[in-house]
Amino acid sequence: MAATLGQGGAERQLFYIARTLREQGAGVRVLTLAEGEFWEESIRSLGIPVAYVGACRSRLMRLRAIVKELRANRPELVQSQHFDTNLYAALASRILGLRELGAIRNDFRSEVARHGLLLGGLSARFPRRMAANSMAAIQTAVTHGIPRARLHLLPNVVDTDCFQPGRGAAGTAVRLLAAGRLVPQKRFDRFLALVAGLRHRTRTPVRGTLVGGGALKRSLMTRARELGLKPEELEFMEPVEDIRRLLQRSDVLVVTSDHEGTPNVVLEAMACGLPIVATAVGGIPEVVQDGVTGFLAKLERLGDLEEQALRLVEDAEMRARLGRQAREYVETHHSLKRLPGLLEGLYQWALS
Repeated sequence: MAATLGQGGAERQLFYIARTLREQGAGVRVLTLAEGEFWEESIRSLGIPVAYVGACRSRLMRLRAIVKELRANRPELVQSQHFDTNLYAALASRILGLRELGAIRNDFRSEVARHGLLLGGLSARFPRRMAANSMAAIQTAVTHGIPRARLHLLPNVVDTDCFQPGRGAAGTAVRLLAAGRLVPQKRFDRFLALVAGLRHRTRTPVRGTLVGGGALKRSLMTRARELGLKPEELEFMEPVEDIRRLLQRSDVLVVTSDHEGTPNVVLEAMACGLPIVATAVGGIPEVVQDGVTGFLAKLERLGDLEEQALRLVEDAEMRARLGRQAREYVETHHSLKRLPGLLEGLYQWALS
């Protein structure tokens, strides 16, 4: 069950899960609150039915539509892919006597806050079992009163056959890439400041690329002009269907968020052999090893972001070494090939 099938990380993971289940011989059906979005056609092409249950804005009427779909196609397990659909999955399962799995896709605290105290609290506490994509989210949930026995780690995976190292940036400039929804959580203003600061600290040409769409694009473009960044120094790009090519033409991925789960773009960049410079939030420290596959900066020491980026900009050998180690780490711990075993463990736990 998905809130959206748009062009996001949770939705890519949903596609990976659905395809793997299909390959393993499971019967899969996807219910979505939004229709005609990015991943819908790809999921249908697997022979998996996709049912739209979000036609009515009333939550009660949506729940009724979900119950109707589940009654007609009774599953062994109802799995929510987004925190937004946790309550629907839990209530519908209670009504029909089914098992359900909730989801924590981001930092637990921010997920609850985004939905408000009442709805967020119910979405966190009503599912009898939940899958999270980082240990950080699990630990935060436990500190907020969710029993540890109700939580299971399902790490994000990446298709390492698809995401492979490329040739890097063309020319002499070092290209820094940032990607994601242009929303407050991502704090891309920090990325702009980082690119602007590097201009005055190194003779190595630096180019920044910011990929994404959202409400903050206009204000970010204004901020770039205020920082004196020219279009050839900082490029704004709309979301792309295949970010792989951009990753393969880049040298470093920069993540500046205030909070995160385990960002897909980090795993995809590592699979493409890019070192990471990131804020040490959410599940990022679980996949980025400081000084081994990239560099991390605590939120209270944000000046370290620029220092770490400067080290990578001026040391091509270090970029190559950390990039190789990043690729090796992802192949070992987050390859798509691990997903069948991860799902088997999750579903045995959920159905026990």
